Amino acid sequence: MELFDKIIDRSNTYSIKWEKYKSSDILPMWVADMDFKSPQPIIDALQKRVSHGIFGYTIMDQDTINSVKNFIKNNYNWDIKSEWIVWNGCGVVSSMNVVSKITKGDDILINTPIYPHFKKAPQNASKNIVEVPMVEKENRWTIDFNMFEKKITKECKLFMFCNPYNPGGTVFRRDELEKLSKICLKYDITICSDEIHADLILNPNASHIPIASLSEQIANKTITLLAPSKTFNIAGLQSSLAIIPNRDLRREFQKEMKDICCGVNLLAIEATRVAYESCEEWLEKLRLYLKENLELVQNFVNQNKSLKLLNQDATFLAWIDVSKLKLNDPYEYFLNYGVGLSSGEPFGDKNFLRLNFGTQRSRLKEALKRMENAIDAREKELS
Repeated sequence: MELFDKIIDRSNTYSIKWEKYKSSDILPMWVADMDFKSPQPIIDALQKRVSHGIFGYTIMDQDTINSVKNFIKNNYNWDIKSEWIVWNGCGVVSSMNVVSKITKGDDILINTPIYPHFKKAPQNASKNIVEVPMVEKENRWTIDFNMFEKKITKECKLFMFCNPYNPGGTVFRRDELEKLSKICLKYDITICSDEIHADLILNPNASHIPIASLSEQIANKTITLLAPSKTFNIAGLQSSLAIIPNRDLRREFQKEMKDICCGVNLLAIEATRVAYESCEEWLEKLRLYLKENLELVQNFVNQNKSLKLLNQDATFLAWIDVSKLKLNDPYEYFLNYGVGLSSGEPFGDKNFLRLNFGTQRSRLKEALKRMENAIDAREKELS
């Protein structure tokens, strides 16, 4: 697909992803930042706004709010009210920190392995982390619900949930969400549901269900975190939102945010509105391209018995088990062969690597070729 195959030079653009290995022959396949141009309607809208020439303080407009509501209704069959939305121009991670601070109990439940900020946010709030390891079932990552319930303490009043699951790519089914919500309601646990990858479903048999959409009861105990950043590759613009139906919980969230988190900036507002209004066709093409990239990665793993990758439904991030290679530091090992992956250690398991396949197919193939060379060399050492 020519739209996504074109190589774009990101050097000298102050890109975190590319600056990390600047002036080296290392391919950056790490942080969740795609190498594709954002949709043309977003680019056009930003250029038009910039040409106006005045960049003063800006309010969130109703058209942008409506674009979010309509997108969520059309894609996830969830009717939300305008007043439920709390905008945050500091991103989803800062919202996770806000939620950790306002929760009443001293213990916070998380699944592991997990995106590192799920651990950092409770720690920043001086809360204890209660870890519930994910389990492999039917060749996918999911929650052991018996273990989940057993891990709950009297001080557990918040569960930090990630759906779609990062790093494993699971999209939780309705029956799984219903089990989870039933347990959380039983123990009066609020759910903070990070659904930032919801729009990037690659498995045609999977569909994202916002956990708050299951019932009014669970909506009243849920804070849903969303952003257009991953979907439309506009993370640098910092636009995110929290959907909080419970008025008291929403007020606590807003109170904690005040004077700490910033509002969404005017360019991010433009990008957000246009993303949700006018970029559905681009998104469909992106999903197809990422699906084919994932198939390439899965085939590569299947051909290498030293690697393992469970089925994944979503995201552009592959969670690869490299434990059979018996490496002291998998990240450093593959780095020596010219591939900069995400180390699994900050996620909770040093025997895994996370590979970002949200890049041009030719670049992905080169990265996999280098990984093949690294694996061949290691297998010779072990034989």
